[in-house]
Amino acid sequence: MKPNILLVTADQWRGDCLSAVGHQTVQTPNIDALAAEGTLFRRHYAGTAPCSPARATLYTGLNQANHRVCQNGSPLDARFDNIALAARRAGYDPTLFGYTDVSPDPRACDPNDPVLTSYEGVLAGFTVGQILLEHERHWLAWLRSKGRKDAWSRDIHATGELGASPAYSKDETQTAFLTDAFLEWREMQERPWFAHISFLRPHPPFCVPEPYNHMFAPGDGPAYARAERREDEAQIHPFVKFAMEIQKKSSFVHGAEGSVSEWTAEDFDSIRATYYGMIAEVDAQFGRIVSALRGNGEWENTIIIFTSDHAEMMGDHWSFGKGGYHDGSYHIPLVIRDPSATVAGRQIEAFTSAADIMPTLCQRLGVMPGNHQDGRSLLPFLAGMEPRVWRDAAFYEFDFRDVVQATRETHFNLRSDQCNLAVLRDEMFKYVHFSALPPLLFDLGKDPMELRNVAEDAAYLPIRLRYAEKLLSLRARHLDQTLAYCQLTEDGPVSRPVL
Repeated sequence: MKPNILLVTADQWRGDCLSAVGHQTVQTPNIDALAAEGTLFRRHYAGTAPCSPARATLYTGLNQANHRVCQNGSPLDARFDNIALAARRAGYDPTLFGYTDVSPDPRACDPNDPVLTSYEGVLAGFTVGQILLEHERHWLAWLRSKGRKDAWSRDIHATGELGASPAYSKDETQTAFLTDAFLEWREMQERPWFAHISFLRPHPPFCVPEPYNHMFAPGDGPAYARAERREDEAQIHPFVKFAMEIQKKSSFVHGAEGSVSEWTAEDFDSIRATYYGMIAEVDAQFGRIVSALRGNGEWENTIIIFTSDHAEMMGDHWSFGKGGYHDGSYHIPLVIRDPSATVAGRQIEAFTSAADIMPTLCQRLGVMPGNHQDGRSLLPFLAGMEPRVWRDAAFYEFDFRDVVQATRETHFNLRSDQCNLAVLRDEMFKYVHFSALPPLLFDLGKDPMELRNVAEDAAYLPIRLRYAEKLLSLRARHLDQTLAYCQLTEDGPVSRPVL
């Protein structure tokens, strides 16, 4: 029997924020239970940030160097295959609950088409079950239908102070809204289904209703990965200093004014406690989905993938949000449960990538990707095996160009195509290569918080060279191979499969 497919993304969820991986504060019983029956990937990394670029990697199986979605609003080239189109070839009608943040290829649209005025387009191939965009109007209308007559704008998130409860209940969150929509839709399905639930939370604004806003105390949690003083952090690299200077409170707390640099260490603690509460709220709503699937007998025929698009700094390096080169922005959760193929309770230490989701789904559904894939199928891990050859490091990229205002280009005196970095990170070292700024090298064994850049240390120059060569080789291997394995002969096209 063809399985149901449920792909769940929870926006901006850190990979260390699962009680299943030993977090000392966060409690995620429902995700933990999924991991106990499935496979948990402990070193899973986003391909890039922010939302649109990260999701482009997740949906297409391509690194940013190939899909070229650089910022929110960068179009996704229409020639690329994706998980929704692949699902259609497998006989599904893939249905979206939430958003995909995909900017369409403008070459395929009329210049007057309003779809070109927003980066929040829907990935090609998806049917929309329930949309939820940044303006949140669909959710606000739902709130009004439930009696919240003042729910006309995102001011409903305003709490007046850090940690206070917003003007909606735990049953009226954006997460509950999408969960209700999915559960109602599922009741109407008469054939195997493919659903993508794209939860907004724990993405900012950082606020959550009772009981979650007081579930965790400020100060609870692991030590922050950061220098003791902001000034010391800013001296690590010019990019770090710039990134810290431009952060605004309003990006993280609705209605707040001023710079993040004005928040105290105690404010950081309060916001982190709220973030933990937001994670608990999403976990609880995910639990409703699991209960429904168990209750109607679909649990044993449903493949579930739980992950995020990118992570959240959450106070590490005196920052919030995502971007740059730190693990806090890119280390994300991944749990997969396939009832017919999973060795239950396995935890994988190998480095995996968001680019691996597309080839994994394609192999599981028995369809071929329509183009080159940078990711690789995770099915061997699910089956309890080890792939014959696998990557020994995490790789991710960040493009910080600003093609509209050119603020970054002006600040660093660079061209747009020079505003990017690439990271190669294994168990021992992290190497950060900037196209036109000084490189970074961190000895993770001696400096796990990444506070001492040893790129210019003479003793580390051979290591820096080795990692630069590894990065160059990786980039060369991941050039688009769509037609590179095909050759026309007098007997017709000959293709050699990728090993």
